[in-house]
Amino acid sequence: MEVVQCRDLNPMYDTRTQQDYKEKYYLKLLPLGQKYAELLPWGDKITSESLSFFSPIVIWTKFATSQTKHDVLFSAFRDYFKAWLELVDQALPETNSLQILHNKEAQHRYLTWRAEKDPGHPLLKKLVGEDLARDLVRNFLFEGADSLGTKTFLDYFPEYRREDGSVNQKRSVIGKSYETRPWNSNGEFIGEMS
Repeated sequence: MEVVQCRDLNPMYDTRTQQDYKEKYYLKLLPLGQKYAELLPWGDKITSESLSFFSPIVIWTKFATSQTKHDVLFSAFRDYFKAWLELVDQALPETNSLQILHNKEAQHRYLTWRAEKDPGHPLLKKLVGEDLARDLVRNFLFEGADSLGTKTFLDYFPEYRREDGSVNQKRSVIGKSYETRPWNSNGEFIGEMS
């Protein structure tokens, strides 16, 4: 049996292109990400379009069941949760109304992506059925996808529009997949942008 896990402090903005955002939130966390990048193997392919929702400290891992790896993964969960709580404690309220609107749209874009393309949806569908899985994904895991904004998935990601106007259900339709970590130890993106 294989274990596939993803841990991250998911960014609202693409850390590959938003250097100031990456420095503000992730620069101090790079040693934490590097620690677990060395302890856990990269989890195989990750699509280029999903990379805009990952940070350079992402743990994307896949391994055969192992108590040692489970212990490392649990340690990573605790460390990342602690880092997230520290970020929350240090956060200052945003007062710029234009930035608040940008942040709200960035959050809605993320929720819309995940509600449509979450890789756990097929497994949930097998476990609890299509209707309950859809409800769980849209109204619990990624709550806000239907209420935080008015744009649709295809408004944000028109490359997924099929000729009939529906959403292409393929997981990846553009760019390449990364079989190895596309960031170096300094958090710099070393893959090709798509």
